[in-house]
Amino acid sequence: MTNNQTPTIAVTQAGVEQAPVVFGLVEQLLRELGEEGDEAGPIDKAALAEAWRARHDQHFAFLARLGDSSEIGVVTVVESFAVYAGGPYGIINEMYVAPGYRSAGVGARLVEAVKSLGHARGWKRLDVTAPESARWARTRRFYEGLGFIFTGPKLKLLLS
Repeated sequence: MTNNQTPTIAVTQAGVEQAPVVFGLVEQLLRELGEEGDEAGPIDKAALAEAWRARHDQHFAFLARLGDSSEIGVVTVVESFAVYAGGPYGIINEMYVAPGYRSAGVGARLVEAVKSLGHARGWKRLDVTAPESARWARTRRFYEGLGFIFTGPKLKLLLS
C-alpha cells in the first residue's frame, strides 16, 4: 500500500468464533519473529479456542479489516490483576499488522480499540512488551509514539 492511499479500515472485537482468523494472523506474527517466536511450536487451534471460550471475560482480540473484509491486523489482550497496577489492567500479548499496511494507522486503531476496552473495564494501565534489539526499534518507537513508556525488559521462565 502506498502512503497516498487512505484505506477504509474497520476495527471490531473478535469473538472465539473468529479464532481461525485471529490464530492465522498470530501465526504470521510468529513467522516474522523467527527464532523469537519459535518457542510457541505448532499451535493447537482447537485447544486454544476452547481455552479462549473458557476465558472469554479475560481474553480479548480485535481485528482490523479493509472495507472489503480482508483482515490486515490483529491485537490480543488479556486482563490481569496486580496491586502495583491498582487492580485490573491489560496486557497486549500479540499485535500484528500485515507489512503492506504498516505506517497506515492500522496499529494505532487497534491500540485505540484496546484502550477503549480498558476504559470500559476500569483498567488504570495497559502494558506491552517490545523487544529491545535494534531489529525492533521501529516497534518500540511505534508504542512510545502512542504514549507507552519503556520500563525495562521482560523475563520469562518456560514451564513446559
